[in-house]
Amino acid sequence: MTDPAPEKPPRRIRYAGKNPRSFHEKYKEHQPDRYAEDVAKVLAGGKTPAGMHRPIMVQEILANLAPRPGEIAVDCTLGYGGHAKELLAAVQPGGRLLAIDADPIELPKTEARLRALGYPEESLVVRRMNFAGVLQFIYSEAPAGADVLLADLGLSSMQIDNPARGFTFKSDGPLDMRMNSEHGQPASALLSKLDEDDLAELLVKNADLANAEPLALDILRAHDRAPLETTQALAAVVRQACLRLPADGDRSPDDIVRGVFQTLRIAVNDEFGALDTFLRNLPYCLRPGGRIAILTFHSGEDRRVKESFKMGLQNGLYASVTKDVIRTSREEQHANPRSSSAKLRIAVRGE
Repeated sequence: MTDPAPEKPPRRIRYAGKNPRSFHEKYKEHQPDRYAEDVAKVLAGGKTPAGMHRPIMVQEILANLAPRPGEIAVDCTLGYGGHAKELLAAVQPGGRLLAIDADPIELPKTEARLRALGYPEESLVVRRMNFAGVLQFIYSEAPAGADVLLADLGLSSMQIDNPARGFTFKSDGPLDMRMNSEHGQPASALLSKLDEDDLAELLVKNADLANAEPLALDILRAHDRAPLETTQALAAVVRQACLRLPADGDRSPDDIVRGVFQTLRIAVNDEFGALDTFLRNLPYCLRPGGRIAILTFHSGEDRRVKESFKMGLQNGLYASVTKDVIRTSREEQHANPRSSSAKLRIAVRGE
């Protein structure tokens, strides 16, 4: 009698098909516990793993905010929770982190990751909301105000990477761009409501684009011929326009496409309106001596933060503000190219 054949080890799970099309099927990084080596390889190559976000200037932010045990910290843009994780740890024992984000898709995932760290339940308070309303949130949880506050105004990598959100033109997806898909109108609907002058004004205001008028004309004419419903359809129109328009400095056609996408994203989400409200209320969110850190990623944001800090210093609302922006190091830019445009500004609440 022969011995039974040894049981074969289970085969490694493989993707369906030779070239998977689904964003969630395509990347092993969506299962970091199973594919830790693959995630590490992506990170080592200076790229951001799909479905993840790499926090920017963590050490610079912690050094300037100097969170201490027992304090109240606020993360106004929770995202993937990279900064929040460090703030939450720094205020223990006895401190609390108040965290908000408007994204209904990513917020529960991030809260679950932070809860899994094992800190006391009461040390973390999470709300889904736009940061324009942060003052009311802080008053409800910490009437005396917060000790440290962070706002990272950048788009998270999870949003950029997922074509279903409509923020990227690298893969085709619906032309949406809403931070909260449960409210507002997608970018495709916005294009139907804008005239050439409106769109040209937004291209200048939201992305500092030259050739705004002819670019707006080409986009809206194409949209009138056949509604631009997908990200790659819009990108194709913009690239075609770039072939006949004068150069916009040293911007490449892809840079122009990014500027158009940034323009529509800001308009769809009323990002500047929310930021203006946030900055008006910001001094009143903190105790005397409270510290503020704001990360911006384009000139429209940075101008607003710089001017708000300057006026707050003149009015005595801030005791000090950074004279010059803090930029990411060469090492961080090499390790994480998405950090290269980041600017960090710091302010301290007056006594």
